[in-house]
Amino acid sequence: MNPDWKARYDAAVTAAEQAGQLALRYFDAELKVEWKEDDSPVTVADREAESLLRTTLLGRFPKDGFLGEEHGDKPGTSGFRWIIDPIDGTRNFVRGIPIWGTLVGLEHKGETIAGIVQLPAMKQSFRALRGDGAWRGERRLQVSKVGTLSQATLFYTTLACFSPPAHQAAFLDLSKRVQGLRGFGDVYGYMLVAQGSGEAMVEHGVHIWDVAAVKPIIEEAGGRYSDWDGKPNINRPDSVASNGLLHEEILRVMRGSDKPPVK
Repeated sequence: MNPDWKARYDAAVTAAEQAGQLALRYFDAELKVEWKEDDSPVTVADREAESLLRTTLLGRFPKDGFLGEEHGDKPGTSGFRWIIDPIDGTRNFVRGIPIWGTLVGLEHKGETIAGIVQLPAMKQSFRALRGDGAWRGERRLQVSKVGTLSQATLFYTTLACFSPPAHQAAFLDLSKRVQGLRGFGDVYGYMLVAQGSGEAMVEHGVHIWDVAAVKPIIEEAGGRYSDWDGKPNINRPDSVASNGLLHEEILRVMRGSDKPPVK
């Protein structure tokens, strides 16, 4: 295994746990909420957790790049870049809902090679390094083997994310074809796919820091991550993560390309 990859991965696992525990101290307590220009909430917990990750990881690897949701982009020269979401699911966090996570993704020369997801309020941790498998704690993860959409469970965050109306109509079409639909949302839906508890997570409106940590975990668990065009792109707002067996069918529905021709 590449020693540079492994050194950063090990450091990230520890740093993500520390940042998650820092954020947890603010959870389900009196907390001032500010609203950003995009109408998303931010708190002192977001900022402090990201600062901890930035200080820890760049202190260890000062030539790496660093992109965080709250503090922006710092270019690097090493070929590595950290992509951070200190609290994915801040809307849940500020309402006392335990479905939120601290996300650390790692790129090398533009390829996502590692992801760490801490769910502190749920006492769960997920991680993956390219070639080393995906893990929840000490349990190795494997996506489900369900190969029929009518037997699948589908996860999403909120219908409000699916705009314009054509996107919402496509998602509603997809939701009628599956056995179960669950709005757990944010990073948790992706992790449920990785551990085989459902077959797909579909979203629109994500940012790179929402999914950089997710993609390697899904893929190392045997699944597939892509945009709605089927490309493994984390820079677009449209995303599908699946067990792989249903991926193409889901893409066709979301693109509206499997509808019968109008007579």
